[in-house]
Amino acid sequence: MEALIVVDIQNDFIPGGALAVPGGDEVIPLVNRLQTRFELIVATRDWHPHDHGSFAANHPGKRVGDSIELGGLQQTLWPVHCVQNTPGADFAPGLNGDRWARVVVKGTDPGIDSYSGFYDNGHRMATGLGDYLKQKGVSTVFVAGLATDYCIKFTALDARALGFATFVVRDCCRGVDLNPGDVEGAVDEMRAAGVGIVDSTELGRP
Repeated sequence: MEALIVVDIQNDFIPGGALAVPGGDEVIPLVNRLQTRFELIVATRDWHPHDHGSFAANHPGKRVGDSIELGGLQQTLWPVHCVQNTPGADFAPGLNGDRWARVVVKGTDPGIDSYSGFYDNGHRMATGLGDYLKQKGVSTVFVAGLATDYCIKFTALDARALGFATFVVRDCCRGVDLNPGDVEGAVDEMRAAGVGIVDSTELGRP
């Protein structure tokens, strides 16, 4: 069975949001069309507490883009974003979630970030997504959403490591490219790990 994972298409990640991904809103109609091809769809969302350690504002003297150690890991500092129960954490307007079987929240522990939909960045705590997909008999996952070089990459790498045949639908993703070349580097890293990179037009009609 195949499943689609819709990653973090939230207000703070689209233009006008606190951590806007360039062109992030462009994926909304593409993902809506993509969803019609799948019986099982799950979504992920960043769901940070206000005191999350990845926020530059919570580290006096630090700026967005700086790197610190958080939870024993290197951590890029970000603007305050996707805070629980705020409009920025809401799914973007126009995104169709009517057929989602489950919404997985991540990034809830203030002491460690969580780019992947499956685990925190230290692989210390699972979100339950892997077990859920296996219980549903899923063998293949397709990943779409935001952002290619962070939450898409780590979700896809973890899916592959868990034994799922994994594909990223590249035209239905957008990247941050904090450093020029980050997106292409992420695509290369995913390919090297056995993740397929496909275009939605290759998937056929629903």
